[in-house]
Amino acid sequence: MTDARPLDLPEGDPFGPDNLPYGVCTTPEDPGRPHIVVRYGDHVLDAGGAAAAFGSAHADLLRQPLLGPLMAAGRPVWQAVRGELREWLTAPGHRETASRFLRPLADVTMRLPFEVSDYVDFYASEHHATNVGKIFRPDSAALPANWKHLPIGYHGRAGTVVVSGTPVVRPKGQRKPPTENAPVFGASRRLDIEAEVGFVVGTPSAHTDSVPLSGFRDHVFGVTLLNDWSARDIQGWEYVPLGPFLGKSFATSVSAWITPLDALDAARTAPPARDVPLLPYLDDSAEPEPGGIDLRITVSINGHAVSEPPFSAMYWTAAQQLAHMTVNGASLRTGDLYASGTVSGPERSQRGCLLELTWGGKEPLELPDGSRGFLEDGDEVTLSAWAPGPGGSRIGLGEVTGTVRPAR
Repeated sequence: MTDARPLDLPEGDPFGPDNLPYGVCTTPEDPGRPHIVVRYGDHVLDAGGAAAAFGSAHADLLRQPLLGPLMAAGRPVWQAVRGELREWLTAPGHRETASRFLRPLADVTMRLPFEVSDYVDFYASEHHATNVGKIFRPDSAALPANWKHLPIGYHGRAGTVVVSGTPVVRPKGQRKPPTENAPVFGASRRLDIEAEVGFVVGTPSAHTDSVPLSGFRDHVFGVTLLNDWSARDIQGWEYVPLGPFLGKSFATSVSAWITPLDALDAARTAPPARDVPLLPYLDDSAEPEPGGIDLRITVSINGHAVSEPPFSAMYWTAAQQLAHMTVNGASLRTGDLYASGTVSGPERSQRGCLLELTWGGKEPLELPDGSRGFLEDGDEVTLSAWAPGPGGSRIGLGEVTGTVRPAR
């Protein structure tokens, strides 16, 4: 391609030079060879091909079929590669060469961009946790006694993390309707979504070493939107006493795009005020930069927006989650994925799952194609988001979409 027009982005494009998220794709002419790309507007840059053409020392990392080797290379390399990509795409003298490695996003097939090593999901929104506590445990305290002392989480299943666009088959399992004395087996009738933000680990850590709050930037490669699908009826029967299992492990959808952490510098914000003193390893009051991130999420069902959860409202930050996840000496591996838990705000229009939006199905949503307590077969759920960027710009996060298929 010699036409340089794809380099001339419209004003305000959320996938401009301040963003540059990474992905992995295949092309129609070579469907068996995945390669690393960087999104620029509505085009993708063949990162490995461009790196070779420009004589980059990082060409081998960018020619890989997955992001793992680049992620493992560490933050100095991430910063150097990001600087090169920005220069190739914006410097007038590089336009002709860079344009040869651009092609429309619509012409490629996006893949899961990294191998997921481990998956951990947290429960970090006070608004979500309070609402769920009221729905599931109406006769008890909404928040458990430990909630404001540590980021609660569970270890999920890495093998069922799927890329955006992958259909989600309605899961089957045990559920116990309130009117029955014993459980029954069958397809979930209360299939739900959870609007979350995922954090992708690049640099590993040694077993028995803990990662402090200050190590967040050194270990986390980037950010992705995440939908942790949930079968609420299966979950409600199984989760006492050990927490989520089959109600969560059937599918977790992630965006095809990983936004570099450095692209979100302008979106850093202070987390909500803490009203319980924190133990030293979680106390971020003296950290040099605020731990929150101002992400504006939109949840849509069949193209109709139903909620706008604010990530800035999350009580526990990603740095605190990482510190807690490793404080016992658990090691990090390249490709570890940990998620924020459902993002919800104080208003009904800001709730990040149907369990909250419909209050356990008692207050159905009215959509153009009918009411919903929980998801129906054929429903398509899309999460999209943006964050404030430099100079009033916007940084877009790649959307994550999934369509519900009938149980098998």
